[in-house]
Amino acid sequence: MKIMANRMDRGFFRYQKEFEEKALEVLRSGWYVLGNEVKSFEEEFAAYTGGGHCVGLASGLDALWIAFRLLGIGPGDEVIVQGNTYIASVMGITINGATPVFVEPNEYYNIDVSKIEEKITERTKAVLVVHLYGQASNMAAVKALTDKYHLKLVEDCAQSHGACFDGQMTGTFGDVGCFSFYPSKNIGAFGDGGGVVVKDAGLAEDFRVFRNYGSEKRYYNKVVGANSRLDELQAGLLRVRLRHVEECEEERCQIADRYLQEIRNPRLMLPGVQEGATAVWHQFVVRCEKRDELKQYLEEKGIGTIIHYPIPPHLSEAYQYLGYREGAFPITEQYAREVLSLPMYNGMTEEEQEYVIEALNAF
Repeated sequence: MKIMANRMDRGFFRYQKEFEEKALEVLRSGWYVLGNEVKSFEEEFAAYTGGGHCVGLASGLDALWIAFRLLGIGPGDEVIVQGNTYIASVMGITINGATPVFVEPNEYYNIDVSKIEEKITERTKAVLVVHLYGQASNMAAVKALTDKYHLKLVEDCAQSHGACFDGQMTGTFGDVGCFSFYPSKNIGAFGDGGGVVVKDAGLAEDFRVFRNYGSEKRYYNKVVGANSRLDELQAGLLRVRLRHVEECEEERCQIADRYLQEIRNPRLMLPGVQEGATAVWHQFVVRCEKRDELKQYLEEKGIGTIIHYPIPPHLSEAYQYLGYREGAFPITEQYAREVLSLPMYNGMTEEEQEYVIEALNAF
C-alpha cells in the first residue's frame, strides 16, 4: 500500500461539483481581481472566526510582514517568537528590519509562555504567537503579558484555522491574526492565498489600501504599498471550503483520535492537547529519538512522512547574521531532531489509517 504524507485530491473530489461550478461562475463573471468573491469571502471568514474584519491577501507571509509594517514595527525593534516555528514566521519580522527574539516551545510545541517575560526589554514591541500544528496556544497567559507590558500581539494562524482557546478562535486575541490559505492548509485554496483578521476597522482599511499598491482610489496612492491581493478565483473556491470546514475538521479529529488510541509503541511520543485548547490537527506530529531511522522504515513500507521542521530558524543559513550557534535553544533543537509528521488528510481511509498504525506499532 502506498500512502502519501498529505494529499489534496481527495478533498477536491469530495466536493468536485461545487468547486467546478464556482470556478466556472468566477471565470464567466469577467471580474477577476477584488470583486464580489473576495468581498463575500472576507465577510464569511470574519463571521466564522468572530474576528471583526477580514482582509484577503496574496499569501500567509504577506499577512505577517504587512501586519508588522502596519503596526509600526521596524529597525531597532524586537519581536518575541517561538524558536521551533516555520521560517516564514520569522521572515515576517525581519523583512521589516526588526529583530526576532526566540523563546523555547513547551511540550505542546507552542510558545512556552513562562519564558516570555524574561525576554522582554525596552526594545520589545510585540509578541508573535504561532499556533503550531493546529493546536491553539495558551492565549489567556500570553494576552495577560502583552497587556501588562503594552505590547502588540500578532498571531500566526497558518495552521490553526478553527482552533480555539477557552472557546475563542485563534486569530482573534491580538491586534492581527495572520492566516495562510496555501493548498495544504485546513482551509486551503488551489494556489497561494492569505489574509488577516482584525478587530479595528481602521486597521482593516489600512490593510485594504496597502495590499493594492497603497491605493484607496485607483491611481491615487496614499502610501507605498504592495501588490498582495487574494484573487477572485481563489476567494470563490475558499468560500466552498468554508462551507464544509466543520465536517472536514471533525474528520481530522477522528483520525487523530484513532492514532492516539491505537498507536502503542514506547519508542514514540504522541502529541497531547493542553487544557483549554482545541486542536484541528493540521499535522499529527510524533517524536522519536531514532526519527531518521523511523522515517526510512516507513518509506520502505510505502508510508510518506514529513519533518516539520528539520532546521530551526536560528540555525538556518538565512539567519546566520543573528549569531546563534547550535545549543542556543536545546528544546527547539531537540524537537528538530525528533519530530515526524504522520499521514493526515481529509479522505484518508480506515484501511490506510490501520496500515499506518500497524507499521508504527511494529517499528
